[in-house]
Amino acid sequence: MPGLSNTALPLYEKVKDFVLDNIGNGNWPQNEKLPSEHDLVSSLGVSRMTVHRALRELTDKGYLRRVQGVGTFVSPPRAQSTLIEISNIVSEIKARGSRHRAEVVILERIERPDEMLLRAFEYTEPRPVDHSLIVHCENGVPVQLEERYVNPTLVKHYLDQDFTSAATYDYLQHSTPLTEVEHLISAIPATERDAKLLHIRERDSCLVLNRKTWTGPTVATVNTFTYVGSRYALGSRYLSPAR
Repeated sequence: MPGLSNTALPLYEKVKDFVLDNIGNGNWPQNEKLPSEHDLVSSLGVSRMTVHRALRELTDKGYLRRVQGVGTFVSPPRAQSTLIEISNIVSEIKARGSRHRAEVVILERIERPDEMLLRAFEYTEPRPVDHSLIVHCENGVPVQLEERYVNPTLVKHYLDQDFTSAATYDYLQHSTPLTEVEHLISAIPATERDAKLLHIRERDSCLVLNRKTWTGPTVATVNTFTYVGSRYALGSRYLSPAR
């Protein structure tokens, strides 16, 4: 790991720049665990207090997430504005007077998640996660592909549920209190798998809502909701703060 550049900035600001540079150039992708404070001290030639201040300030600004007793991780990109509340696709469709149908494609336990999923759950060692993939249809037309990875230590008996008649949203709300939620929205072309399940062409435009939830300091779920761009719109309405 290279040392710090010779600029007039305070040392803790140089450490912050070093961390942000590694995040920005992809050396440390989202959910990646950073080197320990001890390793950063040794590599950068600064004091532990300097490293600690830099990491604390980057954590306060949302660039990093610190997990007590585990380490410091790169946070996913932050949304630029508040847009989406937690909602239930089943209730949304029925509220419009439409017919809802759910098709369960996958309901399984992954005993050995891949490295990316382990980082998303902030696990330091392999642990199982439950996985569901469900297509939601409105009046017979697919409008959303819901993919959830669920922490089975927080959400019991997830794989025993009939999600054609009960919403995953309702079961999760009943199973564990959600104390923190993170959303990120992007537009992507449909993959071959998603296009087949949503009855669209590969590379057709889709809206993707990535949602991560916590119960206290523990990650509860890691979710991806894929919407057909031509069939769905995302939005919200809320009261403006008093002026």
